Amino acid sequence: MLSNKIKEATKEAHQQLERKVVLKMKGIRSNADYADVLKHFYAYFSELEKAIKPFITADVLPDCAKRRNSSYLKADIEELGSSVDELPEAVAPGINNTVEALGALYVMEGSIMGGPIIVQMLAKYGVDKGVSFFSGYGESTGQMWGKFVGVMNAEAETEEQQAQAIRVADETFSRFGDVFGEVPVAS
Repeated sequence: MLSNKIKEATKEAHQQLERKVVLKMKGIRSNADYADVLKHFYAYFSELEKAIKPFITADVLPDCAKRRNSSYLKADIEELGSSVDELPEAVAPGINNTVEALGALYVMEGSIMGGPIIVQMLAKYGVDKGVSFFSGYGESTGQMWGKFVGVMNAEAETEEQQAQAIRVADETFSRFGDVFGEVPVAS
């Protein structure tokens, strides 16, 4: 199944991104700090959404209109008293078909799965506003993930299609990490 292959093949890029995000999250001490982190997510997700939009339709993913997207990030940023005026540079991978779009969406949807952990981390720092994006789909998060994975697995029928999805997912993780810049190496 593609969902198993993609997880294994993108493990390194996923872990590199996770390190960068966790480092940024650990630096949060105020709503302004948190808004800055969300701006990184918003900058990248809004670019990625533009790239996948022509391919991810209700015909492909029937509940696509109900999925979390950058509008939730924008609302969270604004709830924290900030705006999306000054954003870091973000470049989405080139996406040319539905399978590649699903590979990119794998990263976006997967980011929601870790949301409850992020919300708990934020609560430790006294941040309890601007968490609609990371709250995911509430009790339906696992079910929504399952539906997405089912669609992705069904769409990528051939080895070539699976390779395309994996390549774009890996590039999506890497380019998302680029938005956060370089991480200092621990000595």
